[in-house]
Amino acid sequence: MNERELSVERKIYNAQQKFLTGVYGWMAIALAISAATAWYTATNLALLRMLFSGMGYLALIIGEIALVWWLSASIRRISLQTAIIGFIAYSVLNGLNLSAIFLVYTGASIASVFVTTAAMFGLMCLYGLTTKSNLNSAGKYLMMGLVGIIIASLLNMFIRSDGMNWLISIATVVIFTGLTAYDSQKMLAVSYHSDGSEMFKKAAIIGALELYLDFINMFLALLRLFGRRK
Repeated sequence: MNERELSVERKIYNAQQKFLTGVYGWMAIALAISAATAWYTATNLALLRMLFSGMGYLALIIGEIALVWWLSASIRRISLQTAIIGFIAYSVLNGLNLSAIFLVYTGASIASVFVTTAAMFGLMCLYGLTTKSNLNSAGKYLMMGLVGIIIASLLNMFIRSDGMNWLISIATVVIFTGLTAYDSQKMLAVSYHSDGSEMFKKAAIIGALELYLDFINMFLALLRLFGRRK
């Protein structure tokens, strides 16, 4: 292999690494923003009353859903700066929502479940990035399972069954653990085509959002299962 070919391969490799670093870097930033927002909100009684009384909580949920939908649907049209602002805004909104866990669970159990989630998440990311198996078919079944969880959760809002809530939490952990590996492998596949352009930088934002949601849903499900209530 001559020097020119080596230079081209080096550029391709560097573009791949920058893309993956962007994905996991933005995801880590989002988690830090959400954690800081949740902690600050939980220590501010006036803000808590505003969020969790009247229509405040409903507006927060609608805002989160709308922002995720907008980011996913508009990523090709919006600028990189707009995508970053939207992503950070979502991290803040979700942090406001997550502040409620500090009112229900002890700080020690939140910390221990977070560490457990981080370890599981890291292992599944490593698996997704290194496995030779194609996880596409598994991803389809995992998405079907996710739809099932959403339907069961909506149904349980009316039934209010502790048993069903327990089963939903277990299924959520299993599905989002699998989705972490699937999404990691998907990001690896995207990285092979990365050229460092703005479009791929925006794709890294969407990838970070997907992995962020995998982490948060896994964390909340584990917290429901093993968190110690106050």
